[in-house]
This record gives sequence, structure tokens and C-alpha cells, in this order.
Amino acid sequence: MELAKQVAYMSVSELSTKMMRRELSPVDIVDAYIHRIQERNESLNAFVYFGFEEAKKRAQEAERAFMSGEELGILHGIPTAIKDLFDFKPGWVSTFGGIRAFKDNVADFYCVFAERMERAGAIILGKTNSPVMGFRGTCDNYLFGPTSNPFDLTKNSGGSSGGSAAAVADGLLPIAEGTDGGGSIRIPASWCGLYGYKASFGRVPSVTRPNAFGGTMPFLFEGTLTRTVEDAALGLTALSGYDPRDPFSLDEKVDFVAALRRPLKGWKIAYSPNFDVFPVDKRVTDVVNQAVKEFEKAGAHVEEVNLGIKRDQRELSDLWSRLMMPINIETLENLKAQGIDILKDHPNDLPPEYISWIEQGYKFTTLDMLRDQQIRTEIYDSIQNVFENFDLLITPTLACLPVDNANDGNTKGPTHINGEEVDPLIGWCMTYFTNFSGHPSASIPAGMSENNMPVGMQIIGKRYGDADVLTASAMFERLKPWQHIYNVCKERSLVNPNKYIRV
Repeated sequence: MELAKQVAYMSVSELSTKMMRRELSPVDIVDAYIHRIQERNESLNAFVYFGFEEAKKRAQEAERAFMSGEELGILHGIPTAIKDLFDFKPGWVSTFGGIRAFKDNVADFYCVFAERMERAGAIILGKTNSPVMGFRGTCDNYLFGPTSNPFDLTKNSGGSSGGSAAAVADGLLPIAEGTDGGGSIRIPASWCGLYGYKASFGRVPSVTRPNAFGGTMPFLFEGTLTRTVEDAALGLTALSGYDPRDPFSLDEKVDFVAALRRPLKGWKIAYSPNFDVFPVDKRVTDVVNQAVKEFEKAGAHVEEVNLGIKRDQRELSDLWSRLMMPINIETLENLKAQGIDILKDHPNDLPPEYISWIEQGYKFTTLDMLRDQQIRTEIYDSIQNVFENFDLLITPTLACLPVDNANDGNTKGPTHINGEEVDPLIGWCMTYFTNFSGHPSASIPAGMSENNMPVGMQIIGKRYGDADVLTASAMFERLKPWQHIYNVCKERSLVNPNKYIRV
């Protein structure tokens, strides 16, 4: 199908323009992307649930609305996907990240991403792969297996929004959902050469029930994975805005698209090559060290800084794991109340690393939790102190390059970097600090490593300074465009050398 190749790497903005000019219709676009998914997903394992028939019906409705002159949403007719984790659409299967016991579990409600994207006119084509409960920085599980990186099918896409990232990088979609509790938007964005945007806490509402306050330990986020900064701004426009169901939802309107055109002249940018405490692969450091200098071409002042973080990175990654336990335990207990006791009846559906942390979590005391919040506060203060003198903080997104996919459904990150031990679940991810703090942050493609794999650079803004992050991101995209890197994905093999066999 020739049209599938033509639209594959069009941006949201380009697709919208072609629809407005009557060059393409929503039906044309949806059919083309469905064709591309059917052709390429088997070798990638990005999509794990397909909603094609419903999507085709919605495309027909979108075309009628377009032809009749109805008021259209900002994403009218644009294909997207939701993540197979805590992300729901009525009538669609939800496995909480590939838990085998939930392979036939059907949701009867919407998550915010699905609700607001459809309200903006987007058409959801399916659900994308994720690790069990999102509790790691790679994308793999026992039900579906690993998602491959479209730049190298032997490598992992990163997680936990790995299926979404691989799909967008491979031209199966222009925009897809990411959720982020420790970097799950930015991690796969870095490994798959995408722009991954995590907004300020409260910018995009989070409607969690029965506990409306569950997304604060650490802060949890909804966001997007795109190939352009403008598409992320359009996605944020659709997703943001007050929601009375969220006690932390911001009641503020921001023109995110207008922020893309602001200058950077006179801005002060802090650069930390290692966030004080992370061992970082030299291949990553080499790329980001050069990339951050691009901002000086726009008239910004870049200065290397020390944040004053004293604690060991392993202590801090363990802190993240502990902070994630209350909401995970609450989820497991809620499922048990509904008659599904995963720990008792289906323990083999859960990775051993996850079970180990859950067992520890049941033993935590109130005092343990309060002391952990004190350590979290130290990281918050360290980041906040930077913004007393600087407009932005730049770091590498990750401390390493993509890892090989495992064949047992349990791909993990590295155990050592530069000879220093790191937690293979999250310890190599320089992203979870802003889940402690709530600052807006994005991963932007900084360049390619010496072995031709993408490297991400993290741009962190002041609290609620989403417009600043988008301004800097758009300027970097103009100074160092990256669209050419997707030629690697376009030309990849459609045969995966390490196909996972479901157990």
C-alpha cells in the first residue's frame, strides 16, 4: 500500500494540513496506518491489542464531521494508541503490563489519555506493550515478550512506554501515549530517538480511583511520545486542563504552540553530565556534551554545575522502588478484593524482582515512609536550588545505551556502568529525580552514538515551566534536526532474529 509509506513519517501537523486541504481523509489515514501496523508489528511487538474495526468506524464518523463543517478538535482524525498498563478504554482488554492472568480482562471505563484524545478528535488504533505494573525501565513481560528497538531489533525499546515509543519511531503512528512514574516516557524516547514529554505535575490531570491521591508517591504523569516538538505541544494542548476529579489539577491555560517560537537569547542553562551521582557510559556523555553546546548558538549561556547531591545513586534508586510500593500494593489488594489474588494464585506471572519489592513493601512502617520523604525532599531542594540562578537544567536522559532483549520475558537494564554497580530496573535512568520533584522534563534526541543508536538529552524546567521546556526543545530541533535518523527504522528488516515464544 503506497499511501502507508507516504504517511508513515508525517507529523500530526502535516497530517492535519493534508486533511484541511482535502488531500487526505481520516479514512485514508487510518487505513494507511493500520496497513503499516499489520505489515511491521509482528517483527517489532509494539502493539499487543488491536482496535482496528472500531477505529475504522470512528474514521468514517470523523470524515462525515469534516465534510459537514462541524467544529473539529485539535487532533481530528489523527491515529494514536494507548498503553497497556493503567490505561483503559471501555470494552478493551487491559493486562496491567502483560500479566497472564489478565489476558482476557476487559475494562469498562476511560483513562484520561483516551478520554481527552478522543475528545480532541484522535482515533485510537490499539494498545501498546509495557512491563508488568510498569516497574522497570525496559519493556518486556511473560505474556507478550519484549518490544524491539526499531533501530536494532536485537535491542530493547526501553520502558515502560516501550511499545508506544517503538511504534512512533517505526512510523506506525505519529503520536502515542506514555505514562511516567520514574521516566517511562523519557526512557524509551531516549532509546528510540523520539521526543518524550512529561509535563509539570498537575498540568495533565490524573483521575485515579478509588484513591484520588495515589499518584503522588512519587509523582505519576500522562504524556506523549512524538517525532517532533510541535506534535508534543499539540498533544499537551489536548491533554492539559482542569479536571475536578483530580485534586491537584491545574486550572490554567497556556499556549504551548506559541511557546515554540520564543527566542533563547540571554537564557542561563545549567548542565550536569551525571546528575552528580550517576556513572554514565562515555558513548552517552560524548554525544550529550556536544549537543548541549547547540544552545549557545541561540544566544544562551551554558554552564556546568554541581547540584550538591550527596547520596549514592544506588540508595536513591532503592528509594524510588520503595516509594512505588504503596500504590502497587494498593492495586494488588484492590484486585484481591475483586477476587483476583495475583500473589497467591498467579505468582509466576510476576517477575521475581517485582515480588521481592512487594514483599519488602508490606513490611514498611509509617516512620520508614516519612524518612523516605525526607530523602526525596533533598532531591527536590537540590533541583530547586539550580533554578535560583538558571532557567533550565540539562542532563543526559539515560546513563547507558539500549540493552539486548532477553528471551525469557524478563529483560533488565545493566547491572554495572563504568565498573559501578547499578540497579538493573531503574538505576541507569537519570529520569526519576523529576518524578520525586514534579518538574517538567523532556527527552530530546541529542544525536547518534558511535554504534548508531539514539542518545537522549533531558531538558528540565522550573516548576510549572512547561512553556520554557518546549521553547528550548523547539530551538534545539531547529539547530540540530533529527528526522533523518528514522531512515534507519524505515530500512530495517521485517524479521526479528530473537522472536519471543509465549509461555
